[in-house]
Amino acid sequence: MENIESLLQAASLEEIKRGYRQQGEVFVCVCCGYQTESGIVYPEDGVLYESERYMRVHIEKVHGSVFEYLLGLDKSVNGLSDVQRGLLGQFYEGKKDAEVQAALGIGSASTIRNHRFTLREKERQAKIFLALMELLRSKDTHKPAELAQPVTRKMSMIDASLFDISEEDREKVLLKYFPEGTDGPLASFHMQQKHKYIVLCEIARRFESGRTYTEKQVNELLGRVYPDYAEIRRYLVDYALLDRKQDGSEYWLRDLGESSQNNVKAAKGAAKGEKKGMNRRKELQEQAKEVKIEAGIYCIRNERNGKVFVDSTPNLKTINGQKFMLQMGTHLNRQLQAEWKEYGEQAFTIEVLEVLKKEDNPYFDAKDALAKLLKRWMEQLEPYGDKGYHS
Repeated sequence: MENIESLLQAASLEEIKRGYRQQGEVFVCVCCGYQTESGIVYPEDGVLYESERYMRVHIEKVHGSVFEYLLGLDKSVNGLSDVQRGLLGQFYEGKKDAEVQAALGIGSASTIRNHRFTLREKERQAKIFLALMELLRSKDTHKPAELAQPVTRKMSMIDASLFDISEEDREKVLLKYFPEGTDGPLASFHMQQKHKYIVLCEIARRFESGRTYTEKQVNELLGRVYPDYAEIRRYLVDYALLDRKQDGSEYWLRDLGESSQNNVKAAKGAAKGEKKGMNRRKELQEQAKEVKIEAGIYCIRNERNGKVFVDSTPNLKTINGQKFMLQMGTHLNRQLQAEWKEYGEQAFTIEVLEVLKKEDNPYFDAKDALAKLLKRWMEQLEPYGDKGYHS
C-alpha cells in the first residue's frame, strides 16, 4: 500500500504544487493516493469531467487546496511552527499586514512585515539546501536508509458508540447512497461522518471473517462497490473496520461488534465510468471551463454558544477544506479547533454569508473589494470575545 510519504517523495516539486502526478494512464493525488484513469468520465454535481480535470475537482473538494493540505501536515513534515502556519494561511488568503495582525493577535503590522521577511529568507535558504542535497546524492555512499515513518493526517478510529444510529437512520442512509438497492453500486462517497460509518460497515460485510486478503484482492472487491477503491480501502482501515500489515501485503476483517452488525446489511455492486472518445473529452473540458469560481465571505458558527469564525476566500468552493482541517485537528484558528473538539462536529455549521459581486469595470479590484466586504461583515458580526473566535 502506497503511503502518503512515498507519494510525496516520488513527486517532483511541480507535481507537489499541482497536487497530483501522472503515471501512465493514471493520475494520482499526492495528498491521499486517490486515482483517476484516462478515458473514464467522472460525474460531479451534474457536470461530467475527463480524468485530469476531475483530479483537480477531487483536490478542491476533499483537500480544499494543495496549499491547505501541505500547511496542515505535521510540524515534523513541513517544518513550520504554529505561528508560521498561521501567517502563511493568512498570506495565502491575500490579507494585508494589519488584517493578519488583527486575525492572529500577534505583535503589530510591523511585526507581520518582519515575519514576511523571515519567511522569504527561509525560502532562499531552502533553495540552496535543496541544491546541496541534490549534488550530494550521487556522492554520499554511506547515507542511511530512507525514513520509514509514514506521513499521515490524524484520523481517529471510529467506534459505533460514537453515533446514535437507529434502524431508521441506517435504512435512510443506505437508500440514499445505494439508490438501486443494497445489491447495487454506491452512488457517492461524499457524505457526513455518521453516514460514512454506516456505509463503510455495509461495505465491510463483503469481507469474510477469519480470512486474509492481498491488496489486489481487496482492490478487486472494493472496485465492484465503488470506482475509487483506494479511498474506500483507506477509510476502512482508518475507521478500524479492516486491519492490515504495515507493508500492506495482507488485510483482514476486524471484529465489527454487535452494534456494528446490527447497523449494516450485505450489498454487492459495480460502479465504473463510461469510456468516451477524444471529441467527448473536448466537450467535457469545455463544460468544466464554464463552472463558476466565486469569491465571498463565509462563516463557521458554533450553534451551541453562538460564536462565529468569519473569513474571506477567492473561491467559495474551497470552504470544504476548512471542515476537513477541523476534522483533522489542523485548523489555523486554535480556539475554534479546541471548541470543535470539545463540542463535536455536529455543533457547527458552515455557511456562505455573501458572494462577491464582480463589476464590469476595468478598474475593478476583486482583491480589494473582497477585503472591504470582509471588513463590513466583521464590523456587523463583531466576532470577538464571547461572540467569536477572533482576537
